Amino acid sequence: MKIFTLFLVLIPFLMSAQNNPRNVELNWKTDTTKHTVPLNEFTALMKPDGIPPIDSPKFWDKEKATVNYFEHEPVIAVEIGGKAKAYPLSVLMFHEIANDEINGVPLTATYCPLCNAALVFDRRLEFEGKEYLLDFGVSGMLRNSDLVMWDRQTESWWQQFLGEALVGELTGAQLEIIPSMLISLNEFFESYPNGLVLSTETGISREYGTNPYTSYDNLENKQPRLFKGEVDERLPAMERIIDIEVDGKYKIYPLSEISKKGVINDNFKGQPVVFFHTEKTVSVLDENNISKSKQIGSVTAFDPRIDDKLLSFKKTKKGFIDKETGSVWSITGKCVSGELEGKELRPVPHGNHFAFAWFAFHPESEIFNN
Repeated sequence: MKIFTLFLVLIPFLMSAQNNPRNVELNWKTDTTKHTVPLNEFTALMKPDGIPPIDSPKFWDKEKATVNYFEHEPVIAVEIGGKAKAYPLSVLMFHEIANDEINGVPLTATYCPLCNAALVFDRRLEFEGKEYLLDFGVSGMLRNSDLVMWDRQTESWWQQFLGEALVGELTGAQLEIIPSMLISLNEFFESYPNGLVLSTETGISREYGTNPYTSYDNLENKQPRLFKGEVDERLPAMERIIDIEVDGKYKIYPLSEISKKGVINDNFKGQPVVFFHTEKTVSVLDENNISKSKQIGSVTAFDPRIDDKLLSFKKTKKGFIDKETGSVWSITGKCVSGELEGKELRPVPHGNHFAFAWFAFHPESEIFNN
């Protein structure tokens, strides 16, 4: 009876502190009385910013970037108001967060290698009648193997995968996702010849261009690093999936399916969507030398309507062609020749994640099966 009573007494304590298996010295000022998930779901592995974010990013133009990076290098591409920047995963691998701005829009580009989650967020926030301009750091904690960010203004804890504050003053707040594309450096400059690329001039010595997670994305890898939950077996743990959301409902598309078809024309909950796939972009989670890694390709997602006309697409040697006008489109959704030359498809916000991580956060998702 005494043991049972002691257990009941300990439950609130155990639920009120994050896991700290390495006994990391932590001095958070976070208001942990506010939280939407149990604190013991967070695992502290290092001090805040033990993985250093990039706060003063420096950029290279095409001439310098193409000398220092290889053409099939994967980058997060973001275009705002006609200005474009790219953030190589080989750099974000070692920093996970870059606080930046494009055309006056403050943003943070993020990458969690354990989940292959590359997401870009607007750093401006309106919450409970207040306005914030946030900048983010790497908390040193994981939840469901995913990066937990912290903002330096309130020290709230944010789940990168969700863009949501789960602990602290801003609990319940949601960051706006800025549409981005995970494409190759070469594809970036084909569409944005005047674009800028995050440089390796970070002020911190790292072996950029190398992958510390060798063979991590092998489809036979059934146990993701530092993931304590049960792996959903509907898809291989390391299958890459592309997700879309409509009115709070989710549908995911396995990369293996998209790559076989080259183009997928679909409709989810009344939202038409088209996925484009090209072949040559490499994985950053395969070989130690990223330039020698396997090719997995690029996937982008768009609303296929132009001037209220619904287009359907096929992939040819010339590129992506709409069946209605025969115009040719690029991986970035720009019409490069034909009747609709100069038109652009509207990007559909999406991610490119490992299936195990997606199911950990959204197990109810519909899975594309054609």
